[in-house]
Amino acid sequence: MRVDNTNIEGVKVIHQFRHDDERGAFVKPFHDADFKAAGIDFQLKESFYSTSVKNVIRGMHFHAPPHQHSKIVFCTAGCVLDVALDLRKDSPTYGQYASQELCFQNNQALYIPEGFAHGFVSLTKESTLFYFVSGEYNTEADGGVRYDSFGMDWPVEGSGILSPRDLEFDSLGDFVSPF
Repeated sequence: MRVDNTNIEGVKVIHQFRHDDERGAFVKPFHDADFKAAGIDFQLKESFYSTSVKNVIRGMHFHAPPHQHSKIVFCTAGCVLDVALDLRKDSPTYGQYASQELCFQNNQALYIPEGFAHGFVSLTKESTLFYFVSGEYNTEADGGVRYDSFGMDWPVEGSGILSPRDLEFDSLGDFVSPF
């Protein structure tokens, strides 16, 4: 396993261990000692996955304090372009984002620390994004920033497929960060 930094402090690309042979693939998405050696101190509290068809945009979601959490996300099928938006008020990269293509084939994951909004777009006919989360879901803490308000050029055909909820989030310019 190898871990690389991105253009945003704290967001990291994880190159997962993978072994392929005639039977298929064996992948290790989580290894505590390797993560700690790379500066990722992560305690798993919840795990889930989403499936999406091509051109679906999900995001940009976060959990506000005191229920904030970090995430490790990776694809178990297909391919997504994953995005982490810095919402930390005192960060020199506030309002900037890191993006990474995550595919079953490229074997990469993204670590997203507390204080970031997260979203992605499905690049393939079907994709499955798996989440490791350091906190449990809390309805009152669930929030977001509008997907098209921070300069991300989403690679979609047409305007993409979004939920009504994601279209109602405040734009980054109108957003007051709780982080």
